[in-house]
Amino acid sequence: MRLEAQHGLSLRDYDVLVQLYYAPEHRMRRIDIARTVILSPSGITRLLDGLERGGWVAKATCESDARVTWAVLTETGLAKFEAARTTHLADVEELFRSRFDENERARLAELLGRLALADAGACNE
Repeated sequence: MRLEAQHGLSLRDYDVLVQLYYAPEHRMRRIDIARTVILSPSGITRLLDGLERGGWVAKATCESDARVTWAVLTETGLAKFEAARTTHLADVEELFRSRFDENERARLAELLGRLALADAGACNE
């Protein structure tokens, strides 16, 4: 996978950067990231420690609740994600084009679109 070879990111690292990129102010509570990417609290700590060593994520404390710790995407992390996103999307497109013909891709897009619509409807209830 080019994501790791070209950018030094595992798919799980990339997933965390995605979550932070789209989060308000590029920050999330560490426990919420763990739930989103399906990792234990100790697993997310290890993963975030590596991203922090890379300078892509910083740890921040909550001023109103000392028990809360935030993960914040740094400027370096923002640039890393944007560069890696191009590679990752190209890999995904290549994978789907190699496995499905145009009609199958259109059908798959329609089916997955239903999930997105159902998810959006659930949030509005």
